[in-house]
Amino acid sequence: MGVGKIKNRAVFFDRDGVINFPVIRDGKPYPPALLKELKLIQNLNPLLNSLRSQGFLLFVVTNQPDVDRGISHKKDVEEIHSFMYKKLPIQKIYVCYDDGTMKNTQMRKPKPGMLFMAQKEYDLDLSASYIVGDRWKDIDAGVAAGCTTVFIDWGYHENLNKSPDKTVMDLKSGINWILEHYNNS
Repeated sequence: MGVGKIKNRAVFFDRDGVINFPVIRDGKPYPPALLKELKLIQNLNPLLNSLRSQGFLLFVVTNQPDVDRGISHKKDVEEIHSFMYKKLPIQKIYVCYDDGTMKNTQMRKPKPGMLFMAQKEYDLDLSASYIVGDRWKDIDAGVAAGCTTVFIDWGYHENLNKSPDKTVMDLKSGINWILEHYNNS
């Protein structure tokens, strides 16, 4: 009897509030509208490389509904993503531009469609994968996909629907926990 192929494991990151700082207005996070507003989290590359050195594939999964709403432009979002591809060791950025008015979309978090798309494209074992987010939608998407969830609590004025597996105060703590959790599994 042969041994089955080992599937890949991944860490999914929300974009705004996890990979980069959000713009905060009235206690709520918003994405940077232009590349010049983008501020990456400090020491991001060493943190991401610590995961890659353990064999994790790295993905960004982000809702960008302001494009559908006409508040921002797709070319500006794509410019931000192009910059991230050049600067960060990530496999792919999955983006949903839907503003929530499409009734059957499975891509917009809290639905897990972007995670399932990555699973198909990269032969991922989602039960051995993690999602790191700063909003309830990220945690709900991760739970629905069967991932281990890490919530970065920035103190936004919104509640969680599902309980994350781990709550941390910053990305570094979240990545350290993932490495410890994975190595102790």
